[in-house]
Amino acid sequence: MHKREFLKVAGLAGLAAMADPKGLFAAEGRETLLTQKAPFTLPPLPYAPDALEPNIDKLTMEIHHDKHHGAYVKNLNDALKSSPLASLSLEGILAKVTAKDAAIRNNGGGHYNHSLFWTLLSPKQTSPSSKLTAAINGAFGSVDAFKEQFGDAAKKVFGSGWAWLIVKKDGKLAITSTPNQDNPLMTQLVKEPGTPILGLDVWEHAYYLKHQNKRPDYITAFWNVVNWDEVEKRLNAVKK
Repeated sequence: MHKREFLKVAGLAGLAAMADPKGLFAAEGRETLLTQKAPFTLPPLPYAPDALEPNIDKLTMEIHHDKHHGAYVKNLNDALKSSPLASLSLEGILAKVTAKDAAIRNNGGGHYNHSLFWTLLSPKQTSPSSKLTAAINGAFGSVDAFKEQFGDAAKKVFGSGWAWLIVKKDGKLAITSTPNQDNPLMTQLVKEPGTPILGLDVWEHAYYLKHQNKRPDYITAFWNVVNWDEVEKRLNAVKK
């Protein structure tokens, strides 16, 4: 690498660190993410856009993060300018938003969901620890059974939406799904609220450039890049 290229890369890395100095979207910064207030900002990807190839391609990641997530952030900030929800934290916004607040519902959900999603993917292959495996086995019978049930939930989302692994209020794990950009933190809108510790975006923009209409292929590829370490950190954070 030439010196000029090195300095450019180093500079970009430094800017990314400055943009997220407290690990805002990592498990350790979960409370910071939820307590953040407007104006919201687009977090940098925690890896290069091509780092998840061949499972998720570079162009999809660039469009998904820069264009789609970027638009959610901008539109959320715009929608909050004339809303009484503007003074609330992101957690407060998600908990109080209703169907009457369409722009905040869609864009607030889009911002949270994607901020979480990026951290749940990793270019480094990981696997569930013995502790996480035991928790999954206790709830679903086995890791393979969990993947099948989670995959079924993702396949059955009609149109656009998300599949989730959540921790319910009673501490139990459950699989659920939501339409569009809703999420389990939206207690006024969802039937089964909880804290998400794993989520899969099944909007077409998340996979169509590579997999076209083959959502099952995208779901299969997803398991190759799940950041199980992050899932466990989030589970531990909820259990504290």
